[in-house]
Amino acid sequence: MLQKAYANFQKNTAPFISEYFYFQYEHKWWLEDFALFMALKDHSNGESWSSWPVEIKFRKPAAVLQYREKLKDGIDFWMFTQWLFFRQWHQLKKYANEKGIEIIGDVPLYVSTDSADVWANADIFHLDEDLNPTHVGGVPPDYFSKTGQLWGNPVFDWQRLEERQFDWWISRLRFNINMFNLVRIDHFRGLESYWSVPAGEKTAIHGKWEAAKGYQLLTKFKHDFGSLPFIAEDLGVITPEVEKLRDDMHLMGIKVLQFAFGSDAKNENLPHNYKPNFLACTGTHDNDTTLGWLNSVKGKEKKMVRQYLGEGETALSNAIEMVFASTAKLAIVPMQDILRLGTEARMNIPGTATGNWGWRFEWKLLLPSHGKNLKELTEKYNR
Repeated sequence: MLQKAYANFQKNTAPFISEYFYFQYEHKWWLEDFALFMALKDHSNGESWSSWPVEIKFRKPAAVLQYREKLKDGIDFWMFTQWLFFRQWHQLKKYANEKGIEIIGDVPLYVSTDSADVWANADIFHLDEDLNPTHVGGVPPDYFSKTGQLWGNPVFDWQRLEERQFDWWISRLRFNINMFNLVRIDHFRGLESYWSVPAGEKTAIHGKWEAAKGYQLLTKFKHDFGSLPFIAEDLGVITPEVEKLRDDMHLMGIKVLQFAFGSDAKNENLPHNYKPNFLACTGTHDNDTTLGWLNSVKGKEKKMVRQYLGEGETALSNAIEMVFASTAKLAIVPMQDILRLGTEARMNIPGTATGNWGWRFEWKLLLPSHGKNLKELTEKYNR
């Protein structure tokens, strides 16, 4: 379909030509590398760039020029698809904003090895002389996984990033705050220090913490652009240093109600212990649905859940209301909880590579009673 759209566009570019060329000019800093990368992927039948001929793998200037000419039509196609996507996206964002709806975006900390980002900026990652990762990202053993999570993404060379004035990161963050009204930085703790695992390890157990330069990055971003419209995804193994970085930058952190019942009344995830500058939620994409979680809790945690939330359907309703009633700056309830769905609607199980992201929302699932309940909670707690 995109190929057909591109063919039609070529036949009648006149109504769009100035807009299209301005898009190319405005986004040249990433678009040219991305379009060439994708055209090369097509040309090589999808092979990873690490398997490309050595001259283009290492981006020799003569080879880059040669392939830009050789693959011109493919490059133009990928530029067209990007123009089309962002044109439609910003129309959607404008419409939403006019209706009083803001959009939260999400920036992963890392990027894929087989990406235009790494291929075009190999110097800012820890790669060997053949451009393969020497160390990869993940997290140590935690609540979600006994062997940790081994993501396999190349980790950043923060020294080199600092030498480049954090240009890659700053461009990336600026791009995202243009796309969204508010941006969540995933795995925020990796901006303070990150879990580095030698490439080739089968699990994330044998890694170590390495210092990052997030303080310098965010300080420069704030100096250059005046504000930091970001949410810090500060879940997992969080240290006082990570909390200091979040608080010094006045960023919203995240509180998850499902984590609140494993200890006692001092648990920082219990709403009566929240500080105001947080986003509160019943659960995240990595958690079971709240109903699924309620059905699985045991022992002391179950006893504490009953004490605070009650049992059965009432417990789910009370969990949602507790998040809305909290002092948190933002309250978010996953759609599965609004629809009162169980474990069958879970989004993701961390540390597993398959079987995730299969649940899909359909409008027929949403009943008038759901909207009525949300409206009542929103008005009752001034949300």
